[in-house]
Amino acid sequence: MPVISATETKNKFGQVLLQAAKEPITIEKSGSPVAVIMSYDAYEHYQLLEDRYWGERAVSARERGGYVGGMAVLDKIQKRIDEE
Repeated sequence: MPVISATETKNKFGQVLLQAAKEPITIEKSGSPVAVIMSYDAYEHYQLLEDRYWGERAVSARERGGYVGGMAVLDKIQKRIDEE
């Protein structure tokens, strides 16, 4: 993955966007990575993967009996607050 500085990104933003359409680019500030610019298609792909991952985790939890619905979570939080 190409790496460029934040200053270079600012100065060449149009070129960076064109390059990001082809592959993700890491943006560094003071020599440390702070962001990644990627195409919208790549972003959507990662979002779908993340949704699939969490969906599979939820199904697995439900099958193991470890899934807790929204109201049960709120009840547990309230119980912890009341105990403090």
